[in-house]
Amino acid sequence: MDNSPAAESKIFVLDTSVILFDHRSFLNFGEHDVAIPITVLEELDNFKKGNDSINYEARQFIRMLDDLSEGHTIRDWIPLPGEKRGRLKVILNGKGEIDAEVVFESHKMDHKILNAALTIKSEEKEKTVVMVTKDVNLRLKAKALSLKAEDYRTGKVTDVADLDKSTKTIDGVDKECIERLYDIGFSDVPEAIQERMSLNGYYILKNSEQSVMAFYSAAMQRLERVEKYTAYGVKPRNAEQAFALHAILNPDIKLVTIGGVPGSGKTLLALAGALAQRRDFKQIYLARPIVPLSNKDVGYLPGDIKSKLNPYMEPLWDNLKFIKHQFNEHDKEYVQLSKMVEDEKLLVTPLAYIRGRSLSNIIFIVDEAQNLTPHEIKTIITRAGENTKIIFTGDIHQIDTPYLDTQSNGLSTLMSKIKSHELFAQISLEKGERSELANLASTML
Repeated sequence: MDNSPAAESKIFVLDTSVILFDHRSFLNFGEHDVAIPITVLEELDNFKKGNDSINYEARQFIRMLDDLSEGHTIRDWIPLPGEKRGRLKVILNGKGEIDAEVVFESHKMDHKILNAALTIKSEEKEKTVVMVTKDVNLRLKAKALSLKAEDYRTGKVTDVADLDKSTKTIDGVDKECIERLYDIGFSDVPEAIQERMSLNGYYILKNSEQSVMAFYSAAMQRLERVEKYTAYGVKPRNAEQAFALHAILNPDIKLVTIGGVPGSGKTLLALAGALAQRRDFKQIYLARPIVPLSNKDVGYLPGDIKSKLNPYMEPLWDNLKFIKHQFNEHDKEYVQLSKMVEDEKLLVTPLAYIRGRSLSNIIFIVDEAQNLTPHEIKTIITRAGENTKIIFTGDIHQIDTPYLDTQSNGLSTLMSKIKSHELFAQISLEKGERSELANLASTML
């Protein structure tokens, strides 16, 4: 292919946030050229050490750039590998006709990156220069300087609206089918509704006289009735909660996602269901990612590392305490739960603490999974060994991590890509059950 500048129509300038989200991002712009501001390399240098996902992405990008630049200087255009791909180079900050540092009266790294993009725009007048960043505010600043800017779209989930609707109501179901579900607990799928159903899907089947909660089993290729079972003192309060608990307790389903609004019982049901299966697994892990408040690192908090992390783990302990308080102190369930914590059969821990560990013969609950990247979700699942079940809970509309949104977070990606797989089930809890007061705030404020 022709690698001369005139052959290309666009130059995409990548911000640090894009590289930290996907180290292979520079390969996803087709035949167009990609430019990396030198300030991005400086910022990546600060991220290369550590065990978090962003540290991995930084290291991988640096290695790939080093390999690509063999025999080149990275200030020259380097052809990218593969067919119909453009070129890549590192650009200096410079100062074009507009100086972002002067305009915004600050010498921030973001403004140096903007200056690099403005400089190449003035040098490559025959091409369209586009700033690509997952930082919304940086996109706005770029546009304020008459610089085109957009989000990194590769891998974005397009069916977000459907992810909140895992439970479907199907009307006009044969009376015989519903009666079989009540009489013997299972039934073949009527041809009339076959196309409206998906594997491991949950449904409310109705006709003019009856209704029943049902599950389309991928393992058995049939409809099965769902009952409201109680798990370790926790009883479902609505159909969606019954479906969630059914998926958690189903040994044929190895991967479960439970989404829903705050207070809908996601984590509580996951923990109760896990405890009900305590004899089937060696350990229960209950973990969540650490998202510092106001984007401050946990280091600013007082005390040792345990004291610093306790505030982030408290919501998980709250769910555990709620389950314990379903029983009296002398009940065997209460004593047993305390002993499980003491013997580390039940571990409440930050997600970072289980990275690199083998996940065999455990039930692993990941809370607030919407704050994970697709790569982090993949890393967790690929570590699953024999007899492991993984449950992700979260609300894709309540994201606390910078640079993630409803379309790019790991939970949305997982639900979109693995739906209808025989090992996977997805449930969305639409009704808050914390209290009438909490529901009032959720719906009216």
